[in-house]
Amino acid sequence: MPWWDLRSVFFFKNFRCLTESQNGSSQRSETSAGFSQLFLPLIANRKNQQGRMRDAQPGSHTVRSHAMTVISHTVRSHGIMVARTHLNDWLILVLLLAIVILLNAIHPFYRFVGKGMMEDLKYPLKSNTVPIWAVPVYAVLLPMFVFLLIYFRRRDVYDLHHAILGLLFSVLVTAVITGAIKDAVGRPRPDFFWRCFPDGKEVYDKWGDVVCHGDKNVVKEGHKSFPSGHTSVSFAGLGFLSLYLSGKIQAFDCRGHVAKLCLVLFPLLLASMVAISRVDDYWHHWQDVFAGGLIGFTVAALCYLQFFPPPYHDQGWATYAYFRALEESRGAAEAANRANANTDNTRCTEIQIESRQNERSNNTLTGISLSGDSGPTVEDLESGRR
Repeated sequence: MPWWDLRSVFFFKNFRCLTESQNGSSQRSETSAGFSQLFLPLIANRKNQQGRMRDAQPGSHTVRSHAMTVISHTVRSHGIMVARTHLNDWLILVLLLAIVILLNAIHPFYRFVGKGMMEDLKYPLKSNTVPIWAVPVYAVLLPMFVFLLIYFRRRDVYDLHHAILGLLFSVLVTAVITGAIKDAVGRPRPDFFWRCFPDGKEVYDKWGDVVCHGDKNVVKEGHKSFPSGHTSVSFAGLGFLSLYLSGKIQAFDCRGHVAKLCLVLFPLLLASMVAISRVDDYWHHWQDVFAGGLIGFTVAALCYLQFFPPPYHDQGWATYAYFRALEESRGAAEAANRANANTDNTRCTEIQIESRQNERSNNTLTGISLSGDSGPTVEDLESGRR
């Protein structure tokens, strides 16, 4: 069933553990081999890959040897090839980055803010607990560091390239969506009063709208409350990392290892703490944080499924491109085997034809010699009569 069939998400019968129990193939013995056994899919991934290769085409050494070359695809050997294949995607990333910069530069919608509305917007103006420069560090660089660690273990350029590409798409698409909604909504922040009136003296026009005399950039930023950018980008990057780890360590293998679950939930906990800090700093309302987290994690899940199977899938430990390359390698190996078999059959046929021709020639020569020695000549007969 293709990944885009959403029935696999909403129907529990498609989970691997329930399917195996129905087919009677879930009778696997669970051993308590210590904490290292919990992360066996990640620690001993090469052994699992070799076993999968052997199971893919039993009895064919050529197929296995071609399949094993898929594992050794490194950045040096296949990195440029994979990057060229996704050249359009990288160009779109540059375009998304330019859109993010443009959305941050333009002015948001300055909605009407009357005097009666100021009662909920008089929270103190504080600095950010999580500064803006720290967001790309933990939401982009930290997941990339994890991707590199796994790459040095598996040497799979498909996994490294698609993980980085999916992460960047998740973050930039989320940033574009968040920035566009911020500029369109223009909701005031909880500390808008002190941004608009830093001296505490309120000024309103004849319509009752605020006439801000604070710093223009501070006032501009005060109209970007909904949704939370820190929260959405945090859940986009760390949510992608959580899905990535859940697939690599096979967190949903129905064996009930809580340590795997803790590792998967840790990035989401970190993103949640960032979201809470936005409310504590009075930069966002709770609705802003909730909407930002929902946007970020939804985009992260969609971007992840573009390159990886669902984490609970049997093949959730690798990319779609990995298995496509495996199938192509297997098909090439089978074609080579058939070509070799045809060549061998042709040679055997030629040898048989040559042997038959030799036998016929030998039989012909033998027949001639026998016919020459089969009886006495006329001269011998005449001499005998005499």
